[in-house]
Amino acid sequence: MSNYKFLSLFSIFIILSSCQKQVECHPKEFKTGTFEFVKEIKGKKQTTTFIRTDKLQIETYQGRTDTASVRWVNDYEFILQKLHPRNMAEEKAISMRIISTKDKTYTFEYSIVGDSKKQIGTVTKIK
Repeated sequence: MSNYKFLSLFSIFIILSSCQKQVECHPKEFKTGTFEFVKEIKGKKQTTTFIRTDKLQIETYQGRTDTASVRWVNDYEFILQKLHPRNMAEEKAISMRIISTKDKTYTFEYSIVGDSKKQIGTVTKIK
């Protein structure tokens, strides 16, 4: 391959790769604050509002408030554990991982710790 062809192909590669959309991610901005999570359940939008500090998350859903401990594994992942579970299902910890951020929202995946079935959601920071 001649130098001219090599430089031409290399230049095209650089131009195309610089145009790829980069995933924005600033997870530290979402460690604490007041947030809102909206999920559609059986055709109805359900909203959970929660306040997260370094060590606690206090959530309100349908007029009921629950508190969970927050243990950060790294800047992207944390574990939620309900402090006062009402049944066996609530005793299980939930693994959360921030996969992208944009403006005042973050997209995350979550599952019960040890479960391979993950779900995806988006949270909005309101304060």
